[in-house]
Amino acid sequence: MKLTLVTGLTGLLLLGTIVELLRRRQLREKYGMLWLAVLVVVIPLSLFPRLLDNVAELLGVASGVSLVLFLGIVFLLLVCVHLSWEVSALEEETRTLAEDFALLRAQIDADRAARDELVSTDG
Repeated sequence: MKLTLVTGLTGLLLLGTIVELLRRRQLREKYGMLWLAVLVVVIPLSLFPRLLDNVAELLGVASGVSLVLFLGIVFLLLVCVHLSWEVSALEEETRTLAEDFALLRAQIDADRAARDELVSTDG
């Protein structure tokens, strides 16, 4: 009973934290919705642990704990793959922006050199 209460309160605390991060715009909506969906599943299962055992039995898993561990590992792997994909996209965007910046800098330097040459020939 005590673990059920601690797990439920932890879930509610995380729910409040996610909502506050969303409210302050410190967490993007797509990630906030993901975590809220996880909490919508976790909080009822933490408050009613027999429900988890029933779901595990329905799926043919030995126990609810095994099901939670398996789903947690799968979830974390999916999060890692998604974040790796996001980092790859950001690296490509950073490289493209750096190249564009270098081209603009070269154009500005060329324009300054041409202007300085024009001023020196006129003076």
